[in-house]
Amino acid sequence: MTDDTDNAEGIERRDFLRALGVAAAGGVAGTVGATAAEAQEAQNVALGFGPYAEPWTPQDAAIPGRQNVVPVSDDYFIPGRFEGKTIIVTGSARGMGEVAARRLAREGANVVGVDILEELGAKVIDEINAAGGKAVFLGGDIADNAVCEKMVKLAVDTYGGLDGAINNAGVMDALHPDEPIDYVNQTHRVMARIDEAGDEYWDRVIKVNVYGTFYSMRHQIRQMIAQNRGGAIVNVASVAGIRGFGGTVPYVSSKHAVQGITKSAAIDCAPFGIRINSVGMGTTITPMFERAFEIIDQRRATNYADTGIGLYKSMSLLQFSDQKKRGSTSAEQVAIMLFLLSQEASNITGSTYNTDGGFTIF
Repeated sequence: MTDDTDNAEGIERRDFLRALGVAAAGGVAGTVGATAAEAQEAQNVALGFGPYAEPWTPQDAAIPGRQNVVPVSDDYFIPGRFEGKTIIVTGSARGMGEVAARRLAREGANVVGVDILEELGAKVIDEINAAGGKAVFLGGDIADNAVCEKMVKLAVDTYGGLDGAINNAGVMDALHPDEPIDYVNQTHRVMARIDEAGDEYWDRVIKVNVYGTFYSMRHQIRQMIAQNRGGAIVNVASVAGIRGFGGTVPYVSSKHAVQGITKSAAIDCAPFGIRINSVGMGTTITPMFERAFEIIDQRRATNYADTGIGLYKSMSLLQFSDQKKRGSTSAEQVAIMLFLLSQEASNITGSTYNTDGGFTIF
């Protein structure tokens, strides 16, 4: 038997074993006895690999060859990537935080979920455990320093330490996340031009997004330094932390602050092997985004008029180029968050990944 034959058989054997590994992680059923090609295809399906783009249907007569970028699969995961690691996810009850918590658990992490939506947050964690993952939940508001201290203690008491965090919880207004929207009676608590913005609106957004991020990181980093084994933190910012937007002064201010906190903390923590980065997404289809546009729609119904400059530019490159003008998915955002948490990003700290579909480059 030649060396080339040996190498070919070795590659096929590795492909098959790799597919079996996915099956063991819960990704693929029935790969035993498959050919190498079948096993590889099964792995690709399990991990969400597919085409980069697909043609417009029907095609654009004015611009032949137009393509829609294919989003990463909602089921995409990398088996075992966070095995044995304990990760805190704030805002874990829904949206990007829920997707992050579920995927982290599928990748082997011990997940500590934290959310002000206690019933929904507990349900997500219960479902993770029922599916074979490892997760615990803490109900509470990250704007309360005591809650941030408790979430780190819960991680230590339950799993013996803390390896990473996704500080995702945030707000765009002063409404409770599941409070019905009634714009006419909530004008002092929701998005408004700076001269019309209410104190409660400013105070709540700053308290959650700035104080909450600071409180969370302070306790997370204290624990990581004490453990003397490093760690990684990802803060969820926004394109609003990179540029301005009309009618959202507290939110824009808070997300600029998150970027500053990220960079300063990265400098302080690099000597301890703790990497700290942020992500800055544009339009992402989450409950918070949908609620924001419900507020805007209700405001329009009151015949409210402004200059129009605030929403003059609303689409990213990829959103504009998409046939259905889709925003990004939570899975697309979480994929980058988990990359930054992982050892694949070992040389990245103090950075902002603009996960905005090209919004901020033009």
